[in-house]
Amino acid sequence: MISHISIGKRRIGLNEPVYIVAEISANHNQDFEQAARLLQAAKDAGADAVKFQTYTPDTMTIRSDRKHFRIDGSLWDGWTLYDLYAKAYTPWEWQPKLKEMAEKIGLDFLSTPFDPMSVDFLDRMGVTAYKVASFEIVDLPLIEVLANTGKPLIISTGMATLGEIEDAVQAAQKGGTREIALLKCTSAYPAPPEEANLRTIPHLAEAFGLPVGLSDHTLGIAVPVAGVALGACIVEKHFTLSRSNPGPDSAFSLEPPEFKAMVEAIRTTEKALGKVYYGVSEKEESSKVFRRSLFVVRDMRAGEVFTKENVRSIRPGYGLPPKFLKDVLGRRVARDVTCGTPLSWELIGERLD
Repeated sequence: MISHISIGKRRIGLNEPVYIVAEISANHNQDFEQAARLLQAAKDAGADAVKFQTYTPDTMTIRSDRKHFRIDGSLWDGWTLYDLYAKAYTPWEWQPKLKEMAEKIGLDFLSTPFDPMSVDFLDRMGVTAYKVASFEIVDLPLIEVLANTGKPLIISTGMATLGEIEDAVQAAQKGGTREIALLKCTSAYPAPPEEANLRTIPHLAEAFGLPVGLSDHTLGIAVPVAGVALGACIVEKHFTLSRSNPGPDSAFSLEPPEFKAMVEAIRTTEKALGKVYYGVSEKEESSKVFRRSLFVVRDMRAGEVFTKENVRSIRPGYGLPPKFLKDVLGRRVARDVTCGTPLSWELIGERLD
């Protein structure tokens, strides 16, 4: 079992702060200044890392208008694969500069490579970890190339069967990396919450003994927060300056105020998860007074018998616990007591014969 991985200075996994990734993807709209603004906005919103994608349309597919290469049934209906990737890719010449800018403001720079050439490019850039996209989880030769760098891999599992995930993990281990994290993902854009199936998160963690997170494409912030409650140690969410900006990914991305609200909700959820604990917490101590306990509710003379008329279970909680009421009834009071006295064992004498 490998319960943690490390990216840069961050330890990620069980009982560590959730690692929150702002997925920039195509939301720069191939405008470098917009990409730079996205970095700062992600930092201001509380992200730990930004993630880009490293490919060109020619490394992803071929230029073809045949039906096999036309997109149908998604947000990008009618586009060809080539045209989509031509619109969405991040120019490679930007990426070293963006990495430098991100690290300068305290963000990790991550990217998803899609072929050995992009792996080599990112490795020379000094990227500290790699993301494997859901669509590439079946590309085991690529995963082995990534693993050969020895750097941590974060593998999204959208559409993958348990067997396909096992194949990918084994390929990564065979390639030479031991630092692997898995992300539960639903590869629909946007994804309906009813297909999020977040209960898979703890199952994945148990099945593979690896850190597990969530790559989320639903609208809003409820699903990633729920994912953290179920054990997600990484949250990846698409990030845009404004959904009104046209772009392939903007429709299912969070704007800065929404992303910040998600981060704050996740941090609150982390605190609330706490640990397995029973008993009185520090802040509960003052509330103990509102428990019921046994009180003398009528003046009594020494030797009188405790009855339901002179002993009751009432608030506050300074007397004996109510569970002892049956033990008290029928016994004599040891000394004179006045109404409103909390009952204690010192006041309880012998039982009436």
